[in-house]
Amino acid sequence: MAAWLERIIGSKNKSADEAKERLKFVLIHDRTNLSPQALEDMKNEIIEVISRHVEIDARKVKINMSQEGREQRLIADIPILPVRRRKAR
Repeated sequence: MAAWLERIIGSKNKSADEAKERLKFVLIHDRTNLSPQALEDMKNEIIEVISRHVEIDARKVKINMSQEGREQRLIADIPILPVRRRKAR
């Protein structure tokens, strides 16, 4: 009963959306000739470099490729941890 209600109010099919995103990801990789391993290596290097300057949560870093028209973009979501200040004595 809930499924037909979701269709009426416009809720999207999650599995179809996920499949669409995976297909876009595959197409972008094909066009850039960037393997999943190369993307993972790039992610690790980005984490290493940024970590030299600020403290980040490396477990939550997300690196994605997207396409807007004919442009391809590398999108990095890198959570920066708050700076812990020492208490003055």
